[in-house]
Amino acid sequence: MADSWVQMFPGISKQVMGEVDSTLGYRLSHVISHGPNSELNKTENSQPAIMTTSLLIFRILEHELGFDAKKFIDFTLGHSLGEFTALVVGDYLDFSDALRLVRRRAEIMSQCTQAASTRTGEEFGMMALVCEPDHFPKLLQTIHDFLELAEPELKDDTNHAASAFQNVMIANINSKNQIVLSGSIAKIKTLLVQLRQFGGHDPRAVRLRCESPFHNPIMAPAAEYMRHALEDIDIRFPARMQVVSNVSGLPIESREELKTLLSRQCVETVRWWDSIRYLDQDRGVTRWIGIGPGKVGRNLVGKEVDKNMVKGGGVWSISDPRELDTILCNLARSQFD
Repeated sequence: MADSWVQMFPGISKQVMGEVDSTLGYRLSHVISHGPNSELNKTENSQPAIMTTSLLIFRILEHELGFDAKKFIDFTLGHSLGEFTALVVGDYLDFSDALRLVRRRAEIMSQCTQAASTRTGEEFGMMALVCEPDHFPKLLQTIHDFLELAEPELKDDTNHAASAFQNVMIANINSKNQIVLSGSIAKIKTLLVQLRQFGGHDPRAVRLRCESPFHNPIMAPAAEYMRHALEDIDIRFPARMQVVSNVSGLPIESREELKTLLSRQCVETVRWWDSIRYLDQDRGVTRWIGIGPGKVGRNLVGKEVDKNMVKGGGVWSISDPRELDTILCNLARSQFD
């Protein structure tokens, strides 16, 4: 995922990859470059690998291309794992500390998934649901209504709905027409049947390529780890730009709140849509820059803000070095529109 950046900017890439390998105590850089995919796709490798690639791109922008984040960036935020990158970019966390947190958290998440599969005999993962924007509020409310039946305090063994949807969670609210469910794949499919038969909804369902049900109560041990680990991490607050939380959809206001929300993120819904609406509607953000190995984030942001763009605004995704010149020229031009 990082090869094109490494080839075009070998000096800083060697520095970043060396820092990563030294921090983690093993050659993640080799896994990123050479795989095999079966090893790279393991949660404990894929998450630090994605974070490494994102931070590599950011450092290239800063140190090789003269991009002054302190001058041009007012807010930073990241989707799920990307929240750690956002905290490093915002200067709340050191890269090495964030990398160690991400690696250990990912190991625990993988263990949580294996334990849940062993205990239940079920397959776990995540599934995106997409519908027309006009139908989205009703779909979301109907899912909430069904999932409320599965709350742990309902002890009645005759409550089949509770057992049917137990440990299914709305993991992400991504945009005005997309959510992601996490949990047992069989139970998610059962929920989809109920939505179609009794809720009158037929959203398009897409299984995501991930081996764990992130943002789900199953990940409680990872949240517990984060609560303790963050007590020993140097967190700078306030930092050079505001960071918007996945959990609240609002800027984080204190060091203690940062630690609490970053821990809760393991088991709670990522309110990405709320975050984007807050920045767009309440704070008037007009220029959006996505950094990382892919353009999913750019597409999700664009769904909400593209139609509201004022002169000088735009949504850019920096994921391919071949597009750098065009993107940076457009960014520079937007400053004067």
